[in-house]
Amino acid sequence: MSAPQIVLSWSDWLSLFGHYLMLSLMSVGGAISTTSEMHRYLVEQHHWLTQAQFNNAIALAQAAPGPNVLFVALMGWQVGMNAGSTGAAFLGVAVTMLGILIPSTVLTYFAAQWGHRNRDLRAVRAFKQGMAPVVIALLLSTSWILGSAMLIWRTKLHLLWILAGGALLGWLQLV
Repeated sequence: MSAPQIVLSWSDWLSLFGHYLMLSLMSVGGAISTTSEMHRYLVEQHHWLTQAQFNNAIALAQAAPGPNVLFVALMGWQVGMNAGSTGAAFLGVAVTMLGILIPSTVLTYFAAQWGHRNRDLRAVRAFKQGMAPVVIALLLSTSWILGSAMLIWRTKLHLLWILAGGALLGWLQLV
């Protein structure tokens, strides 16, 4: 199936930007948590992407190393390419990425500033103390995954043995 040739006006680009601004504020679990709304908007409502293009953008970004928010850039790129030029593709990347990143970045910045200004409040101190174990646990879980990957890569140990070892540790209630 060939890619659709679409015509986008400046109001369409502005609408796309505004939609991604709104999605940014809804994406509590990361940008990936808003994919159903992106699909509705890009594929079903405006037909700026095909189903295959949408799926490929997510699959490629998930398979590639780095942040999974890159699927947003790939969708913007595809919208621009469907509009007919590489220049439009770069505009699509800028519109979607800035739209998804600006609100959450600004919100995080102001929340951090507020927290720093009010660091002596009991609630702020309690929040920071409560988050410390969560951050440590996330770091440990990431190191566990990376360590397992290194073990598989360097020793050529079969993945099923790693999984069996993990199951055994879980059964013994050691993890």
